[in-house]
Amino acid sequence: MEGVAMLRQLIGQVQELCELYGSSLPHNHRHQSLFTHHHQLRWCFLNLDSSAEDECCNLIMRSEHSGNFNMLESYKPPPTKKPRKERNTGKLSNVTNSAEVMEQHIWKEFPEDLFEAVIARLPIATFFRFRSVCRKWNSLLSSQSFSQHCAELPKACPWFYTITHENVNTGAMYDPSLKKWHHPTIPSLPTKIIVLPVASAGGLVCFLDISHRNFYVCNPLTRSFKELPARSVKVWSRIAVGMTLNGNSTNGGYQVLWVGCNGEYEVYDSVKDSWAHPGSMPSSIKLPLTLNFQSQAINVDDTLYFMRSQPEGIVSYDMVTGAWRQFIIPAPMHLTDHTLAESGGRIMLVGLLTKNAATCVCIWELQKMTLLWKEVDRMPNIWCLEFYGKHVRMTCLGNKGLLMLSLRSRQMNRLVTYNMSSREWSKVPGCMLPRGRKRQWITCGTAFYPCQTAAA
Repeated sequence: MEGVAMLRQLIGQVQELCELYGSSLPHNHRHQSLFTHHHQLRWCFLNLDSSAEDECCNLIMRSEHSGNFNMLESYKPPPTKKPRKERNTGKLSNVTNSAEVMEQHIWKEFPEDLFEAVIARLPIATFFRFRSVCRKWNSLLSSQSFSQHCAELPKACPWFYTITHENVNTGAMYDPSLKKWHHPTIPSLPTKIIVLPVASAGGLVCFLDISHRNFYVCNPLTRSFKELPARSVKVWSRIAVGMTLNGNSTNGGYQVLWVGCNGEYEVYDSVKDSWAHPGSMPSSIKLPLTLNFQSQAINVDDTLYFMRSQPEGIVSYDMVTGAWRQFIIPAPMHLTDHTLAESGGRIMLVGLLTKNAATCVCIWELQKMTLLWKEVDRMPNIWCLEFYGKHVRMTCLGNKGLLMLSLRSRQMNRLVTYNMSSREWSKVPGCMLPRGRKRQWITCGTAFYPCQTAAA
């Protein structure tokens, strides 16, 4: 009867396990067994009726003699899944423990100039996240030595400051290296009137209100802002605007040029903080100037170039010598929505080439010897198929080595970038406001080279 008592105890434990975990074994205990006989693993559910009682007793006795009977081991529940926060905490503690400890007496002697040189080479977005570390890092923006380190670095990939149709008083910045949109706030810009970006230089963006009267200069990254003084020449008609630096950085100041269709123009110098009227246009330049206001001015070696029509060509102004020149350059056939661009000192042209129902974006380069446009690239055909049979309009939002093109029709709104050096076409992700779902329509914009230390 001792065997029957042992059997009853065993069955009771089996029933408790079945009620707790079901009839099947847990996954990590499938290789554990209640009965082992000649290395064959199986569950045994026994019946306690009188006919089977002796057989069960005989089975237990035989197992005791053979040594193959294993009592049920204490059950260990399966490991539960830890919350993500606890798992991450564990990983961080392991990394901290395994990492080499930074000795304070060593790193406190780190050279200051080398420290600024390292910080200056950080990506723009990373630098502005690190500004919140301490006051010393935040004060780098006003440091002359740090500004000098930034000026010595090669120009970064240009960003784009754009205005959306839904929010004309707030801008959206696009970082092509990360393919990410940013939504800065510039509290100093007026909100009661529409202000549009028209030019840029050295990390600064020049804004002009829609009435063509007031100018503003701002660094969209640092919110450094300045309202320019009123112009001395009162011209309320539409004007074209260009911007250059006095040297390699904004430390030497900057200049802003505006020109009207009747030949009026003025130059603003940030060092003198005033507008100047250097003179009048030479008689060789035909007036009135039929300027292409859709095309922004480009800067090549301190010379600003503006596109004009009737006659078709380019008008240039040397910001150093104050000399105006005119170049008669016929435009390619079937060309619409064309604008000037610049790449490595070369003067480029981008526009829509439309013939019959087919439309394609083409790129031309100005040949200096012949003063003719030579086609150097065009958008891939598979992309152009989307334009077939549609009335497509194009706006160029940046013309500094990297182009951003807004292509739109009633059924379509596309943003693409074109790298004129690598001849690479890329699609731009949709611009959406933070916590918003509606895609924003880009109306206008300009390219600028991001700079942490540029001051208006």
